[in-house]
Amino acid sequence: MGHTLASGPAGDTTATLLRVVEEVAGELHPHRRVEATLDSQLDRELGFDSLGRVELLARIERTCGCALPEQVAATVETPRDLLRAMLASHPASGSDAGADTGPMATTEASVPTQVQTLPEVLQWHAGHEPDRCHIRFYADAGDEEILTYGALARDAARMAAGLQGFGLQPGEAVAIMLPTCPEYFPVFFGTLLAGGIPVPMYPPARPTQIEDHLRRQSAILSNCMAPILVTSQEIVAVARMLGAQVPTLRRVVTTAELAGDAAPVLPQVSPDAIALLQYTSGSTGNPKGVVLTHRNLLANIRAMGAAAAVTPADVFVSWLPLYHDMGLIGAWLGSLYHAMPLVLMSPLAFLARPQRWLQAIHRHRGTLTAAPNFAFELCLRRIDDATAPAIDLGSLRALCNGAEPISTDTMQRFQDRFGVAGLGRGAILPVYGLAECAVGLAFPVLGRGPVTDRVRRDPLLTDGQALPAAPDDPTALAFISCGQPLPGHQIRVVDDGDREVPERREGRVQFRGPSATSGYYRDTEATRNLFHGEWLETGDLGYLANGEIHITGRTKDIIIRAGRNIHPAELEEAVGDLAGIRKGNVAVFGSLDPAAGTERLVVVAETRETEPAAREALSAAIVALASDLTGLPADDVLLAPPNTVLKTSSGKIRRLACRTLYETGAIGRSRRPAWQQIAALQLSAVAPRLRRVRAALAADLFAGYAWGVTVASALAAWLGVMVLPRCWRWGLLRRTGRLLARLTRTSLSAEGLDRLPPPEQPCIYVANHTSYLDALALLALVPREFAFAAKSELVGRWFTRVPLERINTLFVERFETGRSVEDARALANAAAAGCSLMIFPEGTFTRVTGLMPFHMGAFVAAAETGLPVVPVAIRGTRSILRANSAFPRRGSITVVVGEALTPGDGDRWLAAAALRDSARGHILRHCGEPDLAAAPPGGDIEADL
Repeated sequence: MGHTLASGPAGDTTATLLRVVEEVAGELHPHRRVEATLDSQLDRELGFDSLGRVELLARIERTCGCALPEQVAATVETPRDLLRAMLASHPASGSDAGADTGPMATTEASVPTQVQTLPEVLQWHAGHEPDRCHIRFYADAGDEEILTYGALARDAARMAAGLQGFGLQPGEAVAIMLPTCPEYFPVFFGTLLAGGIPVPMYPPARPTQIEDHLRRQSAILSNCMAPILVTSQEIVAVARMLGAQVPTLRRVVTTAELAGDAAPVLPQVSPDAIALLQYTSGSTGNPKGVVLTHRNLLANIRAMGAAAAVTPADVFVSWLPLYHDMGLIGAWLGSLYHAMPLVLMSPLAFLARPQRWLQAIHRHRGTLTAAPNFAFELCLRRIDDATAPAIDLGSLRALCNGAEPISTDTMQRFQDRFGVAGLGRGAILPVYGLAECAVGLAFPVLGRGPVTDRVRRDPLLTDGQALPAAPDDPTALAFISCGQPLPGHQIRVVDDGDREVPERREGRVQFRGPSATSGYYRDTEATRNLFHGEWLETGDLGYLANGEIHITGRTKDIIIRAGRNIHPAELEEAVGDLAGIRKGNVAVFGSLDPAAGTERLVVVAETRETEPAAREALSAAIVALASDLTGLPADDVLLAPPNTVLKTSSGKIRRLACRTLYETGAIGRSRRPAWQQIAALQLSAVAPRLRRVRAALAADLFAGYAWGVTVASALAAWLGVMVLPRCWRWGLLRRTGRLLARLTRTSLSAEGLDRLPPPEQPCIYVANHTSYLDALALLALVPREFAFAAKSELVGRWFTRVPLERINTLFVERFETGRSVEDARALANAAAAGCSLMIFPEGTFTRVTGLMPFHMGAFVAAAETGLPVVPVAIRGTRSILRANSAFPRRGSITVVVGEALTPGDGDRWLAAAALRDSARGHILRHCGEPDLAAAPPGGDIEADL
């Protein structure tokens, strides 16, 4: 990757510079794979803090024998800026010191990291590696067709010319109703090149469904106002009849009719232009088109690539349909961006013979693949134990399960069955995402394998508490961890009042990040319901544990069946129109089927019909109707007597309550009158409602009380520090902290206090920073005197500056490079003078759960003075009071002190880096939060943190 090294000494200097940059960046972030280019951002991409920049300049000067101006550390933004400074510092002396220092020729690097739109991605690859294999269309016989980057670019240009010839204007939608075929890809990119907006639509599964299917899809065409529909030869004749139903639809064409010969006029495409309208697969009735820009898509593709450590050496194998976000974005566009070959087969080929998926992985040494949970169940049912050893899955390093509820049992049985085929447990990745976030939102730690959280049933169902269950608890509920938010993205769980709840508390899952949609296309009401401030609703219920998201259910009525989303309202209305069915008394819902690994589509319909033959005919009609409307037959049809389907007082179908009746076998039994049933259900709901109200009221009262005693304690401590002599101040603060914990019933505990150095031994304490309560916890639990290192922003406020100065607080600069270097020297001088320091090397804290990278100041000070470093892990303060929240919760706080670390001999910078890594390792093991330094930083990540 990167830039071509110019020939001669300048080229040698470039190579040396990039090598040194990667070397120092690797020391700063040993858990990251660092690849530097001349245009990499030193801070936002490579993670250099101010002291890291100083070390980088010193290393360059030693390695290259040059003298760089001191201001370079504060002014350079990229290695190219450093290169200019280096070349300017060299005398001519027979070299090309006066050579051009502008943009250099790029190499044939594999990943276009600087592009901002999808057309730029394709043009970059076609210009650099036109003959490189992009897509290999899988065939059983092995004679696969190959699509190269160059061929895709040429064919896309022809499609763009054809679209413009048919009158497509920039910003207009183009509906694409094509199966998985070689023509799909140039049509998609031809639309983008012409300035249009691709709208993927799923084609009919069978020719006999064409007419009904197209009639249903007219709602999508009307919403996006597409003037052109591109489809296959088999569908085009019937599709042209849609013109009468959709006035905006001017043309229905095949790919052969679309290809033009003239050169297209390529409009300028903005990163914030709409790149895709993603209508939820299976949407009917009132479809919602998720608006995704080029910026959204590239942010998501890059974030998923970072989480899965994707490189051009990977091979992605996919059968996922291209009208679904996981197949379109995750598999195809992700493969395109990261320059990895995509081995592609038709979804129908997989469904017919599931072993084709695994055989393709075997044949092409696939390293990445993804599928919904039902696909894993299908393989388990259709591929027996005798066949599995003949398939080699040892090349797989990421097998993603997502897009529908994930079964822990399915994952375990899949591992048991195909472990003999070389599938490593660490390759299985349960992931979480949604179309409103492009596709991906959360990934687990790579190589770890599935992690199941077993929780006690009653506390979760009654109070929403996800309390760990005993290993032998037969009633425990199991939820799989979907990992942490992707780099640059955030997840939170909130209660009914939109207040963030602590870990292990169930609530509504919300998210935000650079991949988040701006809303639904031409649907202001749905968009308004999607957003809660800057947070977006996922429609899911879940809880966080150790910073990882666990999905427990849904707040919406969508049924996820075989990877397809089904909205029940239209099917309920259509079933109600059947003769013999009581209209308005039909309930359609999903019920989890553990054996199938997906949800069952259940229809409960009221009828007064009692004749067996007539009831059988009604059931058959409902099954056929469900198949026509949703593309899938109903799994279970129950014809129930009148007053079976439960409703709200306003007449709305209570699908969740009907599902409960179904799952308890209560439908069809002889029943009490409807008013008695409703009264019983209402009474049974009283206790849970009262518990929720009581819990909310208790939380509000506690928050108010906690703030009251905190303010009172803080004022008392402030006065004491201002008037008491120095020898009494520290004891006052410690007693105040313990009193406040007692008053708020906050449990305080400390481990490893016997590891503390003697009181007379000065040292440098380093702790993780999760909340404003961290200082309180350290004061109350660490029985030593020390000086805090606080951010310099506090200096400007006398109310905070004076008392902090009276307890020997040192103020440090977080942002200005020159000042922060001076502050590091001040820390070293204070430590050398015998003052123990307490430093938060993360520099600040955020609402995001996890341990951030450490700055080097504390460790450089320790290396220069020879003082020991004592790591201190704080656990629990973030759950009590999270950043950007003024709502404290009840909780407990634990502090774990580690062994004192002594600086090593030799190079001080390397000794400081070793101290940092050892201290951070202790804190990471005991803080109970994930490692946020494991993923490479991107621009959006650093902006959030």
